[in-house]
Amino acid sequence: MLSVLRVHLPSDIPIVGCELTPYVLLRRPDKTVATDDVPETAPLDGHFLRYTWYRVQSDKKVAVCSVHPSEQATLQCLGCVKAKIPVAKSYHCTPKCFSDAWQHHRVLHDRAASAVNENGNEEEELFGRFNNSGSGSINTSLSASASSASLTNGSAPVYPVAVTQRSGGETWFEVGRSKTYTPTADDIGHVLKFECAVVDVETKLTVGHVNTLLTSRVIPAPSPSPRQLIPVDGMGHLDADGRITSSGTFTVLSYNILSDAYTSNDLYNYCPSWALSWPYRRQNLLREIVGYRADIICLQEVQSDHYEEFFSPELDKHGYYGLYKRKTNEVYNGNIDTIDGCATFFRRDRFSHVKKYEVEFNKAAQSLTDAVIPTTQKKTALNRLVKDNVALIVVLEAKVNNQPVDNPGKRQLLCVANTHVNVHQDLKDVKLWQVHTLLKGLEKIAASADIPMLVCGDFNSVPGSAPHALLAMGKVDPSHPDLAVDPLNILRPHSKLVHQLPLVSAYSSFARTVGLGFEQHKRRLDNTTNEPLFTNVTRDFIGSLDYIFYTADSLVVESLLELLDEESLRKDTALPSPEWSSDHIALLAEFRCCKNRSRR
Repeated sequence: MLSVLRVHLPSDIPIVGCELTPYVLLRRPDKTVATDDVPETAPLDGHFLRYTWYRVQSDKKVAVCSVHPSEQATLQCLGCVKAKIPVAKSYHCTPKCFSDAWQHHRVLHDRAASAVNENGNEEEELFGRFNNSGSGSINTSLSASASSASLTNGSAPVYPVAVTQRSGGETWFEVGRSKTYTPTADDIGHVLKFECAVVDVETKLTVGHVNTLLTSRVIPAPSPSPRQLIPVDGMGHLDADGRITSSGTFTVLSYNILSDAYTSNDLYNYCPSWALSWPYRRQNLLREIVGYRADIICLQEVQSDHYEEFFSPELDKHGYYGLYKRKTNEVYNGNIDTIDGCATFFRRDRFSHVKKYEVEFNKAAQSLTDAVIPTTQKKTALNRLVKDNVALIVVLEAKVNNQPVDNPGKRQLLCVANTHVNVHQDLKDVKLWQVHTLLKGLEKIAASADIPMLVCGDFNSVPGSAPHALLAMGKVDPSHPDLAVDPLNILRPHSKLVHQLPLVSAYSSFARTVGLGFEQHKRRLDNTTNEPLFTNVTRDFIGSLDYIFYTADSLVVESLLELLDEESLRKDTALPSPEWSSDHIALLAEFRCCKNRSRR
């Protein structure tokens, strides 16, 4: 007979919006063990599995700590209450928690005061309301009325509410009848119960033992303060002939989302396990990416199965068309579905797909060794050069309504390159060779068409390194220390390390702006290179590895997504964190097409 051997959840901390999928181990009538579902429509030996989810409603009202959402709150900041800051942000689990968080928590109060000073009234913001505030006083006797308003919202449940059990001050409400369940805002602060039972298909009665599990209290999905889009120039941009450009602007996002295959608990043990789990991170990443509303999205470290099963269908719902290039697998020997790659999405209402080029650096390595490496050294050379990295180059055409009005007959094309140069830091020659190979390919495209270009991605190269110099300056100084590492002589003569594309880093535009409003953004740039101080933050490393380069003779930067400050991220030690689900930060730039601009 069909029986259930075991049920468990990969993570027992449920988060609003993140699907819970229990692991159910079965013994089939033929004595084999499996994890397949057995629905009523396809019973086995006259039996099927019935799943039920319940919410445990306690008479005692419970609030959740805003810093440690898996902990119950014991105190509340009265300053937040007075300022009408979202009540969920006012709760803390211990006095030490509140004290440790105060430096970051007071920012909420400062923003509330600023909103009143500037506007004279309450301002509605994307992640909550902020108003004038008092001091950081705390309420250590958390009242039932204060917490209940934030923990219930009166929305109708998916299933008719049915009280199934009441004992010891607890009531169980049925909330779901499928194997999976996605917690809602109504579940915040409550424990969920999952039941799995074998049911007779004829009598509909339960047979044998009912397997159950209880979760921790449901926590809200952390919501970081929204990053603002900052204009980099207060004046309209002019063409060479003095007229304001008539073509529309468009935005480009570049983001290394951190492949699940790389999320080692040892490497990122400062991040709570529930926040490091893929079911949580994928929802948080999607929420962040969609929130930027970019016209073009370049993602790196996207696993093949995650592209097919999640990002492609989910972003399709938001109007995006996707293209994907998986890394090659000559070095990688694991599950082919978990190999990551580069994904480029664009809004169907803004652009159409013209052409796609796929760059496989392994093939380029093979060609290089065949051409210049002696036969006796080829195996050694390939072992050094073959890293499975790829680049995805997409040519897009702007839709008609985005055409310059003074030349409606001319096609407005755009070339977008997306790459991840994932090479060990010691192999400086290989990293530089891959970047040079990509740029030479883009030069060929540029020679065949007068086309603006964007080069986006994670180059694993800090500002001032040889790959960065090649991208930003068009050449590498022969005395650059990175050139000293070249055992295969693939970088010689050094005079060949050049390209003719007028590339400029988008975020260097912050350094060229003037005015008091830009000072905080300039402080987040490196004074020497004019690049962000960091785009990657882990416990052991902080620095810039990600860039958006553009051809300055055909595009101009209108605005940039504000950078984050290190202090705000260090409250969670590093990235990833419950708020930000990658160890990289997203970069976004707004561009306007222009004609015949000289290089800036």
